[in-house]
Amino acid sequence: MEYLFELSDQVLKSCRHDFRRYLFSQIPMEQRLVIIKGARGTGKTTLLLQLMKSADLQHHEKLYISLDNIYILENKLFEIADKFRKQGGKCLFLDEIHRYPGWALELKNIYDHFQDLQIIGTGSSAMNIHKGEADLSRRALIFRLNELSIREFLELTSKEHAGLFALTDILVHHREISFEISKKIKPVRIFQEYLRYGAYPYFMEGVGYYPERLRSGINTIMETDLPSLENISYHSTIQLKKLLFILSESVPFTPNISELGRKMGISRDVLLRYLYLLEKAELLLLLRREIRGISYLSKPEKIYLHNPNISFALSPQRPDIGNLRETFLLNQLSVSHEVTWTEKGDFCIDNQYILEAGGKKKTKKQIEGIHNSFIAADDIETGVGNKIPMWLFGFLF
Repeated sequence: MEYLFELSDQVLKSCRHDFRRYLFSQIPMEQRLVIIKGARGTGKTTLLLQLMKSADLQHHEKLYISLDNIYILENKLFEIADKFRKQGGKCLFLDEIHRYPGWALELKNIYDHFQDLQIIGTGSSAMNIHKGEADLSRRALIFRLNELSIREFLELTSKEHAGLFALTDILVHHREISFEISKKIKPVRIFQEYLRYGAYPYFMEGVGYYPERLRSGINTIMETDLPSLENISYHSTIQLKKLLFILSESVPFTPNISELGRKMGISRDVLLRYLYLLEKAELLLLLRREIRGISYLSKPEKIYLHNPNISFALSPQRPDIGNLRETFLLNQLSVSHEVTWTEKGDFCIDNQYILEAGGKKKTKKQIEGIHNSFIAADDIETGVGNKIPMWLFGFLF
């Protein structure tokens, strides 16, 4: 245990504490089992360490463990947890739990046997907590960490602290809100920067290497994370890469499943499963007619990359601006709202609002006469009426 505490202390010392993701204040520290899922590179490890540092516990009562550590892979997590609690330990902070073989069953056994021990862990967005005898859905509280919002990107780049705004406030009071924010920053410029490199916190380590790091992360997801969680073959991994590349050249993509399947040389069911896996890995966003009761065999109405940065990383040329706008809106709105396909407009939000994306000259022609319809317009600092600055939707979380 002494070795694990030394490693824990080293990692905790290197963690930055001046910036906290939006999810930090939402984690219920009193719960026995909390799992934070998210895409690779979104800042889950930093968030976990910040939660550990903020926990009102003595040094010997809390311990950080990365489950891709060789020591852990050669020792039973259950036995480590038992030793920890016998020495007065109260909370384990487990990073990359999906990297530990049999992680779900191990967590279930720890939860069931050690009721005086708390676990807060992080894992891949693709991990499944509902599998078989190790179903954790009734035991764990699950939270998802999205990519950065524009508000968070702004705080990281300029130390400018901007407030959170509810969707209803943005729709009704966007003119006053955008006017106040625009007095402090140049939001259109910030928005353009965000589209290229603002989704993942590691842009702080150098913007020039950002696309390469993002491509490397995507490869790791497909070559390591998905195969370990979904038991897919090497051939399937190659097919997933091919599918992502095809989609990256044509998003937003209205899928003809049969035609795309023929192009890929795979069946309809296999193609839909691949789309489902890429969605779980948070490389794609699938826009559907409805959210609830959907299986992976249901055809999406539209396919997007998960955030605009992926478009820049995978496309040899500058991505289409219309694609970037829609991708940005879907990514930011999906964190706290249900976003579905609509015949008129681009998105239906919470089955209540219709949103159309466009540039500053966008008219309301496509949503004329539709109740609760709005335009999210690029290249404007402040809006008027139902035309809202697009960048303002980056202040929802």
